[in-house]
Amino acid sequence: MKDTTPQPKRVLVTGVSKRQDNFDYTMIELGELAKANNLNVVGEVRQNVDQANHATYFGKGKVQEIKEQAIADDVDIILINDELSPSQIRNLEKELGISILDRTQLILEIFANRAQTKEAQLQVAIAEAKYQLPRLHPSDNKLDQQNGGGGGTNRGTGETQLELDRRLIDKRITKLKGELAKIDQQQATQRQQRDKNPVPVVALVGYTNAGKSTTMNRILQRLSPDTPEKQVFEKNMLFATLDTSVREITLPNQQKFLLSDTVGFVSKLPHHLVQAFKATLAEAAGADLLIHVVDYSDPNYLNMMQTTQETLESLGIKDIPMIEAYNKADLKPDTRYPEIDGTQLVFSARDEVSIDALIDLIDKQLFGQYPIIDFLIPYTEGQAVTYLSDHVNILEQSYEEDGTHIKAQINPDLLGPVQKYTMTTD
Repeated sequence: MKDTTPQPKRVLVTGVSKRQDNFDYTMIELGELAKANNLNVVGEVRQNVDQANHATYFGKGKVQEIKEQAIADDVDIILINDELSPSQIRNLEKELGISILDRTQLILEIFANRAQTKEAQLQVAIAEAKYQLPRLHPSDNKLDQQNGGGGGTNRGTGETQLELDRRLIDKRITKLKGELAKIDQQQATQRQQRDKNPVPVVALVGYTNAGKSTTMNRILQRLSPDTPEKQVFEKNMLFATLDTSVREITLPNQQKFLLSDTVGFVSKLPHHLVQAFKATLAEAAGADLLIHVVDYSDPNYLNMMQTTQETLESLGIKDIPMIEAYNKADLKPDTRYPEIDGTQLVFSARDEVSIDALIDLIDKQLFGQYPIIDFLIPYTEGQAVTYLSDHVNILEQSYEEDGTHIKAQINPDLLGPVQKYTMTTD
């Protein structure tokens, strides 16, 4: 029987170096992005020049080389390692006779295919519309094509249709922003309600596919093994998940915090997409502690860390305490793990001892500065003992003639209901 399964499109990865220090890395990454979008990378062409050609991105000779290789490799799409201008795309497609896909459009396609929640879908739709708006052209509309190519009447009709198309996209962007604003307001209200409850927030941030979701799931497995429904989606793929997930974590010492898994970053992340996902990253912006998860096994991990830091700063996320968690140490030869140096941890998210080390580090960073207070609670006030058992880290507990003595490390914000039972020292 004949196999009717659609075959992945064959793509040729191309780029101009433009004196970029991390050019090699971005080209490798572009190939990985292509695979994440179910494209079959069959070859690569580079041009080492200081700047791209204004009209065709590549120089004339390189365009011919790309054309010849594309024909030889039966290529369906030419993938470009930059965001091209509308005219560059049109000129290249005319010269090559093959579809052009630039880096920005590829990332937008991946995000559109992966967005699951209404919020993520709206954010991607806005970014796509903003990308499309300056790329409208009179020759793209049916009315212009139907009227033929030449005179002033046809040109005027085309321009009228072009303006109509632009207005339609502007209206669509406005409508989408309105829908997104309603969701953002709902989530802002939820965050305000959480802020009233003095439970600190920890946000996992980092490069896409660094292991943030795996880290979150392994923490949940260690601390909430009976609640598998709390697990988040994970896969060894760029942008496997785009949606922020928040879970409440209770430590063995009864301290609680909220753990959020945020969308991953990538180099040359489209500007419109960064802006669109500001709301998604609001969990990180309001966090008490960030965990920067790094793929330590990747030779380009320093570039990845820089990209993450620059993206966070561009979103106004800075001056928040951070743990640098160097993940996938099990895949890096001759690496000891877990190893802790201050707020830096070399670990493997798939190793229980490593996860325990990360949990201990989170505990120290979040709760290490909480004061230790002695309480004397009369035996008639059992509800106060229950409150402390449920909300604080009890270090010592004894039963004396005058009541229950408890030494506990406590968040000052939680002291109110048991303030009157604190023991004073002379």
